[in-house]
Amino acid sequence: MSDLATYESFNVEVKDHIAHVQFSRPEALNSMNKAFWLELPKCMQDIEANSDARVIVISSTGKHFSAGMDLGVFSDPKAVPMSGDPGRMAENLRRVVLQLQDTLTSLEKIRLPVLAAIHGGCIGGALDLVCAADSRYCTEDAYFTIKETELGMTADVGTLQRLPKLMPEGVVRELAYTGRKFSAQEAQGLGFVNTTYESQDAMLDAVMAIAGQIAANSPLAVTGCKEMLNYSRDHSVEDSLRYMATWQAGMFRPGDMMKTFQAKAQKQTPEYDNLLPLKGLFES
Repeated sequence: MSDLATYESFNVEVKDHIAHVQFSRPEALNSMNKAFWLELPKCMQDIEANSDARVIVISSTGKHFSAGMDLGVFSDPKAVPMSGDPGRMAENLRRVVLQLQDTLTSLEKIRLPVLAAIHGGCIGGALDLVCAADSRYCTEDAYFTIKETELGMTADVGTLQRLPKLMPEGVVRELAYTGRKFSAQEAQGLGFVNTTYESQDAMLDAVMAIAGQIAANSPLAVTGCKEMLNYSRDHSVEDSLRYMATWQAGMFRPGDMMKTFQAKAQKQTPEYDNLLPLKGLFES
């Protein structure tokens, strides 16, 4: 596999089929600056195309997971003009918001499961981000907030669309309207996070163990699970069952099952082929 790129906003390490993406700007509370929004989808695509990773773990450094959107993103006059024709300004802002949305949607579009390991504050845009992950885990001192409301704006890059699929809608509405913090314990009680842990080290150890279990399974079976779960979330049961049948007819092959049965019979760990690297159309 090729060497992965380096990034301003996070460090990436791939080991034992697990890609660990760790936010690396603790001095800035890992706020999501312009580089972050540009780099995150590239990082996801790079892992998918140029590594043997089968699962991604996202964690952070410093006091907080992330303070959310760096407001400097919207103060760049080249990206968000503050004067001129109102219609053209509005159309430009809409495209900027769509680009920001696509950055976080990259966590859903990637074939690999994404696990978020959260400590400290997960604020504003950071909450939008972890809502797009497959599963969330956090430390006992973690907290979450839809901060945008307190700042006089409506959250616009995913929380209001994804969180009602993960928690009771009435609670989400309360959190959105008030902007109040909700704790790790409340988040777990509502099913937003899978488990809470006493410390960041304990959390990372546990999440890496879960990632290891995922990586030990057939990559084709796992990516099929993610595809089906995402599709079923957004479609009716009948449509989802039909899509499942079509997927199975096209993607299912008995090779991985035979490897599983043979390994179990021999009391060994099955070894599966990786998914084919996802390259661009004209890449060699």
